[in-house]
Amino acid sequence: MKTIFISTGDVSGDLQGALLVTALKRLADKSGIDLKIVALGGSKMAAAGAEIIADTTFISSIGVWEARAYLRPSIQARNLAKQYLKATPPDVLILIDYVDPNISIGTYARNLFPNLQIDFYIAPQDWVWPRQHKRAKLIVSFINEIFSVFPIEAQYFTEQGAKATFVGHPLVDRIATLASRKIARDKLGITGEEVAIALIPASRQQELTYILPDIFAAARQIQDRLPDVRFWIPLARPDFVAEIESQIQAYQINATLVTENADLVLSAADLAITKCGTVSLELALLNVPQVVVYKVSKVTAWIAKHVVKFSIPYMSPPNLVEMKPIVPELLQDEATPDRIATESLELILNPERRDRMLADYTQMRSALGDPGVCDRVAAEILAKL
Repeated sequence: MKTIFISTGDVSGDLQGALLVTALKRLADKSGIDLKIVALGGSKMAAAGAEIIADTTFISSIGVWEARAYLRPSIQARNLAKQYLKATPPDVLILIDYVDPNISIGTYARNLFPNLQIDFYIAPQDWVWPRQHKRAKLIVSFINEIFSVFPIEAQYFTEQGAKATFVGHPLVDRIATLASRKIARDKLGITGEEVAIALIPASRQQELTYILPDIFAAARQIQDRLPDVRFWIPLARPDFVAEIESQIQAYQINATLVTENADLVLSAADLAITKCGTVSLELALLNVPQVVVYKVSKVTAWIAKHVVKFSIPYMSPPNLVEMKPIVPELLQDEATPDRIATESLELILNPERRDRMLADYTQMRSALGDPGVCDRVAAEILAKL
């Protein structure tokens, strides 16, 4: 039996991990390889066939201040991974995103097993922020290969001394499995006259605090302006149900929280108001116009500005791919209910603005590679066994 250990965190990492696990299992079966996959991950990876030794989807955060609450469980998950690796050395170690914990795990594994194959899949976006060169060099020091999801990412890590291969973005594969717009709207019961807006406020606990209130307040303003609007909220985590339902009541918005087949909301929407993250790229690939919101605590924002000197050209994946403002990004102090509502109404009521965004989506899509991404990565990994 061959063993692959995969380490990832947060909801999007669990999704990307699940896509890879599915491809690995399918190709291993075709090749007659008896394969065991052990992982840090979540329910999606478990459903795909991985043995999860710690659920890391509930312990992710953005920002130094916010991370304090998750420090202990994060360290515990990291230590569990290290204990497993030491006791049961895998044939291949795959690191997916989850940057700081994965750097710790990767460095530990390299010191313990000098000949172990260690690959990074969906590497940190250090190419966006030049101050991160030191971290990139550290990753290069213990990694064998980086499977890059953006062409510029492969170029950057190659320049840093890594073996980096552009494989394409796995969401290209995922989008092909989602329901069409018509089927999704039929299943959700959305009529032709109804304006369906997806609200995607949170996949992390902190986003319930810093992003959800502004998005819901903006939704109320939009509702006052457009009587036929209805909001749809795809559930990212089951432990968010009570809080989201209570906030729907508090803001008195005409909203439905979708807990089963939540992906239907992404396909069905006329517009999305979303937190920044992987979901923004999914929406772009589904041709759904969107407004992106990013907000952290005032303490974290101050540290980022004055201590870390954090500065990047864009925050959302669609804009990063083309390095141009395809979708509106409302960051920190700009992320007010008034601005969110204004940008959203502009995309709904101004066909020219909407068509321009859809045209930019088409151009962006061409930079994400051909379908079959997960199979290509899985084949490369299995070949190393």
